[in-house]
This record gives sequence, C-alpha cells and structure tokens, in this order.
Amino acid sequence: MSQLVIRYHHVTVTIEDQIATTHVDQVFYNPNDWAVEGEYVFPIPIDAAVGDFVLWIDGEPVQGEVLDAEQARRVYEEIVANLRDPALLEYADRGALRAKVFPIPPMAERRIELEYTQALTAENDLVRYIYPLNTEKFSAEPLEDVSITVQLIESQPIRAVYSPTHSVSIHRENNHDVLIGYEDQDVLPEKDFSLYYSLGESEALHLLTFRDPDEIDDPDGFFLMLLAPGIRDSVRTVPKDILLVLDRSGSMDGEKFRQSQEAIRYILNNLNPEDRFNLITFSTGVDVFSQDLLPASKGGEAIRWLNRMHAEGSTDINRALLEAVSLAEKDRPTYLIFLTDGLPTVGIVDSQQIIENIADAAPKNLSIFAFGVGFDVDTFLLDTLVKNHHGSTTYVVPGEQLDEILSGFYNKIRAPVLTDLKLDFGEAFTYDIFPDPLPDLFVGTQVVIVGRYRDGVTTDILLSGVVDGKKETFEYKDQVFREESFDLSGSITALPRLWATRKIGYLLNQVRLNGPDQETIDQIVRLSIRYGIITPYTSYLVTEPLPLGPAERERIITEEFSEFKAQAILPSFGKEAVERAEGQSSLESADSVVSEPEEAIGKVRIIGSHTFVYHDGVWVDTLFEPEHMSTEKIEFLSDDYFKLTRNVPELAQAFALGERVIAVSGGIFYEVTVGDRSEPGNVTLIPKDEQNEESTPVVTELKITKSIPDAPETADGTPIVCSSGLVIAFVPLAFLGFRLHKCKK
Repeated sequence: MSQLVIRYHHVTVTIEDQIATTHVDQVFYNPNDWAVEGEYVFPIPIDAAVGDFVLWIDGEPVQGEVLDAEQARRVYEEIVANLRDPALLEYADRGALRAKVFPIPPMAERRIELEYTQALTAENDLVRYIYPLNTEKFSAEPLEDVSITVQLIESQPIRAVYSPTHSVSIHRENNHDVLIGYEDQDVLPEKDFSLYYSLGESEALHLLTFRDPDEIDDPDGFFLMLLAPGIRDSVRTVPKDILLVLDRSGSMDGEKFRQSQEAIRYILNNLNPEDRFNLITFSTGVDVFSQDLLPASKGGEAIRWLNRMHAEGSTDINRALLEAVSLAEKDRPTYLIFLTDGLPTVGIVDSQQIIENIADAAPKNLSIFAFGVGFDVDTFLLDTLVKNHHGSTTYVVPGEQLDEILSGFYNKIRAPVLTDLKLDFGEAFTYDIFPDPLPDLFVGTQVVIVGRYRDGVTTDILLSGVVDGKKETFEYKDQVFREESFDLSGSITALPRLWATRKIGYLLNQVRLNGPDQETIDQIVRLSIRYGIITPYTSYLVTEPLPLGPAERERIITEEFSEFKAQAILPSFGKEAVERAEGQSSLESADSVVSEPEEAIGKVRIIGSHTFVYHDGVWVDTLFEPEHMSTEKIEFLSDDYFKLTRNVPELAQAFALGERVIAVSGGIFYEVTVGDRSEPGNVTLIPKDEQNEESTPVVTELKITKSIPDAPETADGTPIVCSSGLVIAFVPLAFLGFRLHKCKK
C-alpha cells in the first residue's frame, strides 16, 4: 500500500477588510520502503474568489496550475474512474490548484507550504470564511497536530464571531482586532472549517435559516440567531451584585482551597467600580464577611479576611446558600458563584429539600453558577439549582486548574449590558428554542440561539432586556425566515445537527434529573438516528444492524426506555455521574456540531444535513425507510452516475462515501449499485474487505489479472503492477495523488 502519513497540518489566516490570506503548512511522511511521486491537488474553497497561489516544497518554489471548476471536475472524475474510488467526488463542484510533487524517499518527509488570497463573501450580513480541512481525512493515520489560527483585522468594529463547525477560542485584542484559534491532536478531520463574523456599530442580531427539501416527516425549518452586544467604547455596563459562596470543609484542604482563594482574589480585584459583593464561606458553620452587600472598593478587606481562612469541618450547603440568597436584591442583576467539592453532610442533607428551599427564597433576577470540584459532588443538586436559576454548572476534575477556570468564567460575566432577555418573533411561528431561558448578554460575548420555525415569513423581531432596572427594546426589521434553502452545500447545512445536539442534551438532562418517560426516550432515539448524535446513551447507531424504519425504531425505543429506567437509580455523585452530567450539559450548550466518537468512525458519517449509517457494505441515508420506500438504481461509474454528481453537488458528496450508497435528492432515493468489476488484462482496485467499516475505502489492495515479471513488492508482499515500466496505481491522499516510483521492466 502507498498511503502517506500527515505529520501536522497548520493553517494561519489573516483577514483584513474582508481579504483573507491563507497560509497552509503540512508535513507528509512516506512510511513505505519505496519512493513515491505524484501530483498535489488542493480544492479551492467554496464561494472563494481566489487570487494568486504560491506553493513551496521543502522551501523551494514550485509552479502550480489553477484549475477552474470544470477542469478540476474532469481531473477528479478521471481519478475516480481509474481507481474505482469515489472519494474525490465530494469536491466535484470546486476548482483546484494542481502541481507536480518531487519524489518522497522511503521513510522520509516532505514539507509543503501553500499560500493564497481570496475575497470573502457575506451571507445575511455575516462574512463567511471556509477552509477545506476535511481533505485530511485521507491520511493513513490520524494527524498528530492540527491547528487553525485566524487574525481578524477590520476598519469597522468586529461584532459577532462564530464557528458552527468547530469549537474555537476567541480573544479580542480590541474592537477591530480579534484572534480565533482551533487546535486538536490525533484526529482525522472530516468537515471543513467555517467561520462567520459581522461588522458594525449597532446592536447586532443575525439570522440564518435552513430547510431540508428532502425531509418529508418533519419539514419545518431550522434557524440560528447570533446576538452580540454593543462593543463601542461608550457602552455602559450594567452594575451587578456578586455573591461568592466558598466551601471550606475539610475535604477542600490543600491545593483545592489555595486555588479557590486565588480565584476569589482575582474576582474581587476585578469588580467594576459600581459593582457590589459579599463573601460567604461554609463548613460545619457559615461565616459571612458582611451583613450587607458592599461596594467594590471594599474588596481588599474581603481578601484579607479570606486569607485568614482554612479548610476544616463538614458541609452545610443548605444554610450557606440561604444566607447568600437572603442578600440578593430585586433591582440589580445578581450572580451567585457557588464552589463546592462534596455532598451536604450537616444540616439539611436532602438534595430535593435544598432545591425547594432555595427556589422559595431566591428572587427571579438571581443567577446561580455552580463549580463542582472533584468527583464527590452531587450532580443532581448542582445541575437542578442552576437550571432553576438560569445559570450553569462547571465541573473541575482532578488535574484541572480551578483558579484559571473560575477566573476565566468571571471574565465572561464581568460586564453585563443587557439582562432578563426576551425575544418576540412577530409573525414567525417558532418553537423548540435553545437555550431557554436566554442568558444575560455581556460585553465581548455573544449568545447563539437555535430553534425551529413553521412557515417562511418576513417579520420584525423584538429583543427586550433590562438595563439599570429599566426595560429597553431593540427592533430588527424585515428578518427573513426562508421558505426554501438556496445553499445546500455550505456550512449552514450543519444547523439542523446543531439544533438536534442541543435538544438531545436537554432531553438527556431531563431524564437524568427528572427520570425517564416514554415520550422523551422516543424523541432521543428518533433525533439520534436522524442526525447521527451519538452519546453513551444513544449508541444504537453503531451497535444495531440497521436502526432504520418504524419497526426498528419502536423496538429500540422500548429497549432504551427499559434501560433508562434502570439507569435512573444510579448515584448522582462519583466519577461516572460527573462525566455523565458534564457530557450531557456540553451537548445542551454546544455552539458547534459535535464530532463523532471513535467507536462511530466508519459506521456513521454526516454529509450536509444528512446522516448515513454503514450496513452490509452500503452507506444508507437515515431518511430511507426500507419497509415502504423504493430506490432508483444507478450503476457505479456509469454515465448517469457522473451526470448526477455534476448536476447535484449534495449527491456527489454522498456518493463520495463509497461504491454502494443510498442517498436522497429531490424526493428520489438513488441507490448506487456495482456491476462486474473484473476485466482481463487490467488492474482492478477492490476494497480490502467488502464488510469494511471505514468511512471511505481508500485503503485498497491490487487484484492482479495480468502479472508483470520482476515487479517489485510492497512491504507486505503485495506486487506493484507495472505497465511499460511505470506504475499505474494512483491513490488520492489528502489531495496528494501519488504514483509509485518506477518499477523494474
């Protein structure tokens, strides 16, 4: 076999006034005991108006050729036809850069650098940047290191910054300079990197919508809304109250308590001038720094008081929280930061009773943010408290830096500009909106809202909130909920899966906190199958023979309901409980689509808004119901096959999965079939295993129907087939097509 390994893939992007310069740095390693050479083929990003390409190989400039979409398509189709491997069809609607590659010696590396410029396009007032990262899924082994760094420099203020495809860090240098970062290790990327950002001075609301034309049973649309507060220098942050509640029981002694003290010092030193605060520590008893809320200027005194504290005693959570809640006033946004590492052990220890006590005492403007340290925390107690009081739980597992996590959290909530948010969608009928309730809006942050809508309509949207105790309303006129989607290949096709991720996370949390019921389990199963959301509790996609059709779904729902009922009695503390709570909450709050777990690789693939599962050598769209649906058969590599891939880009992406696929377009299910592939005197590439569970069968072996004397062999003894002294095998790999070095004649 002649596949290469990609050591790393680093991308550095500078976007200045909507002109993006992308620099790609990759290192390829040849693990074979022979040299390889070939062509480097890089797909031009979707919608890109690309300028000059510059290509280097090991620091030497190389002449490249830019192919338009039609030229590139012919190259892709030729490779597909010769190899009988459809992997490149995914890019059949894109142009490409093509260049010769110098031979890579055995056990050697070759560094390839590429740079190009492009003018970015805007979609609904959002500027969109896409990088074709998913080409690296063809690597023979997972990439050791992948990173994308984007520097945004704009003359207008930068507002919302968002990636629907990857979890990114966002650092604002100032209103005009933002740094975005993504990195991962030991991964085979399977989706392009997408980034959206907006510009301007006013309060921002951006609406994106998507409706899947092939969805029959559930035809309603999906929407994503980005809310970003004003970031003008003159924007006035809302004065807030901070209540700090710190567990100092004996189990906190040592590094945990030291880091907790350090984090609280940071918060107290970084209060806004008009903020107020109080500090409460608790163990067997409760110690309150002051009987009243104090101005930020008193933070130094509280720090000196905290420095004298040490950890000892038991854990009276109920009394500590009631003391804190009693200090909250109704006319200011109040954030209670609660930090504990254990279960209640004195006073009232029943979690449900504590929850009810706090619910009775807390005003509506109070938000509770809990930090559970270690594995001995009561996840039911913490998660129910924060859900009842529109906050969030952060679990800090052993080895993580508590002080860094807590201070980082405070930086996000430091400057509120709008609290108690409400949205009025006017004439649009919307439902299943997440998050619910909406969180407060802070300077330098944004709220990503996803939901469903019924009919296409143009409407005015009203956003209301409280500033300085007064209600303010912002009007966004002529917002369009589209009746149809015009872009079925872009990154917005990830929107349905993002919505489904959040809803499944919400439903799983409902089951965990309130117990299972048949209707909730039914929703979890159906959403998981349709959108390919795999969790430890929705693993049937990778364990069932073919979880499609009403009968199979009903069987799985019944089995899962029984299993969920058994799981409901599991303890709410311990390592498994914390990991379960953390995982489900991360789904509910996800801002980007989740990657498939390792056990799903080769069994579940996401193409646009559709999910495909692998069964008996066929990739099947989960919209297909075998009991009462028929297919229109298309022979692999036939004229009709290539005609479809040219005219319907989403079908080309689906057909790229393998030789046998069932995919839908325009209400028709197409089934790709394979005829007789053997021709005497030729080389035929066949899958290594007809039951291969890999997502794309690029791992191939050569079936020889006409042997060549004295042909060299691969490391595993497979002969290399030659013709007129040249190897004719051409294997696509991360858009590197490699010919094996010359064979013996």
